[in-house]
Amino acid sequence: MFNIGPAELIVIFLVALLIVGPKRLPEIGRTIGKAMRELRKASDDFRQHLDFDLEEDDLPEEPNGHGPTSAKTRPPADDPADPNPTP
Repeated sequence: MFNIGPAELIVIFLVALLIVGPKRLPEIGRTIGKAMRELRKASDDFRQHLDFDLEEDDLPEEPNGHGPTSAKTRPPADDPADPNPTP
Protein backbone atom coordinates (compact mmCIF):
# COMPACT_ATOMS: atom_id res chain seq x y z
CA MET A 1 0.00 0.00 0.00
CA PHE A 2 2.62 2.51 1.08
CA ASN A 3 6.00 2.23 -0.56
CA ILE A 4 8.10 3.52 2.36
CA GLY A 5 11.64 2.27 2.71
CA PRO A 6 14.06 2.45 5.64
CA ALA A 7 15.52 5.79 4.51
CA GLU A 8 12.09 7.42 4.43
CA LEU A 9 11.26 6.03 7.87
CA ILE A 10 14.45 7.52 9.31
CA VAL A 11 13.63 10.93 7.82
CA ILE A 12 10.07 10.78 9.20
CA PHE A 13 11.40 9.79 12.63
CA LEU A 14 13.93 12.63 12.65
CA VAL A 15 11.32 15.22 11.62
CA ALA A 16 8.97 13.94 14.34
CA LEU A 17 11.81 14.10 16.86
CA LEU A 18 12.57 17.72 15.93
CA ILE A 19 8.92 18.81 16.00
CA VAL A 20 7.71 16.96 19.10
CA GLY A 21 10.89 16.61 21.13
CA PRO A 22 12.52 13.62 22.77
CA LYS A 23 10.37 13.72 25.94
CA ARG A 24 6.96 13.54 24.27
CA LEU A 25 7.87 11.24 21.36
CA PRO A 26 7.41 7.96 23.34
CA GLU A 27 4.05 9.19 24.63
CA ILE A 28 2.88 10.00 21.11
CA GLY A 29 4.13 6.62 19.88
CA ARG A 30 2.12 4.83 22.56
CA THR A 31 -0.98 6.86 21.72
CA ILE A 32 -0.65 6.06 18.01
CA GLY A 33 -0.09 2.38 18.84
CA LYS A 34 -3.22 2.24 21.01
CA ALA A 35 -5.27 3.96 18.30
CA MET A 36 -4.05 1.51 15.66
CA ARG A 37 -4.81 -1.45 17.95
CA GLU A 38 -8.36 -0.18 18.57
CA LEU A 39 -8.88 0.39 14.85
CA ARG A 40 -7.69 -3.13 14.05
CA LYS A 41 -9.95 -4.58 16.76
CA ALA A 42 -12.97 -2.69 15.42
CA SER A 43 -12.13 -3.80 11.89
CA ASP A 44 -11.86 -7.45 12.97
CA ASP A 45 -15.16 -7.24 14.87
CA PHE A 46 -16.88 -5.72 11.84
CA ARG A 47 -15.41 -8.39 9.53
CA GLN A 48 -16.51 -11.14 11.94
CA HIS A 49 -20.02 -9.64 12.02
CA LEU A 50 -20.16 -9.65 8.22
CA ASP A 51 -18.92 -13.25 8.08
CA PHE A 52 -21.61 -14.26 10.59
CA ASP A 53 -24.29 -12.61 8.45
CA LEU A 54 -23.02 -14.43 5.37
CA GLU A 55 -23.13 -17.78 7.20
CA GLU A 56 -26.67 -17.01 8.35
CA ASP A 57 -27.72 -16.42 4.72
CA ASP A 58 -26.49 -19.92 3.84
CA LEU A 59 -29.08 -21.60 6.10
CA PRO A 60 -31.71 -23.71 4.29
CA GLU A 61 -35.08 -22.19 3.40
CA GLU A 62 -38.12 -22.93 5.54
CA PRO A 63 -40.68 -25.25 3.94
CA ASN A 64 -43.13 -22.34 3.54
CA GLY A 65 -40.49 -20.35 1.60
CA HIS A 66 -40.35 -17.42 4.02
CA GLY A 67 -36.60 -17.20 4.50
CA PRO A 68 -33.81 -19.12 6.16
CA THR A 69 -34.41 -21.45 9.04
CA SER A 70 -32.42 -20.29 12.03
CA ALA A 71 -31.51 -22.30 15.10
CA LYS A 72 -34.29 -20.47 16.99
CA THR A 73 -37.06 -21.39 14.53
CA ARG A 74 -35.78 -24.82 13.56
CA PRO A 75 -37.77 -27.61 15.29
CA PRO A 76 -35.76 -29.55 17.87
CA ALA A 77 -34.25 -32.83 16.77
CA ASP A 78 -35.90 -35.97 18.14
CA ASP A 79 -34.11 -37.09 21.26
CA PRO A 80 -33.70 -40.89 21.37
CA ALA A 81 -34.07 -40.74 25.16
CA ASP A 82 -37.44 -38.91 24.86
CA PRO A 83 -40.29 -41.37 25.61
CA ASN A 84 -42.81 -39.24 23.64
CA PRO A 85 -41.16 -38.32 20.32
CA THR A 86 -42.84 -35.67 18.21
CA PRO A 87 -44.62 -37.00 15.10
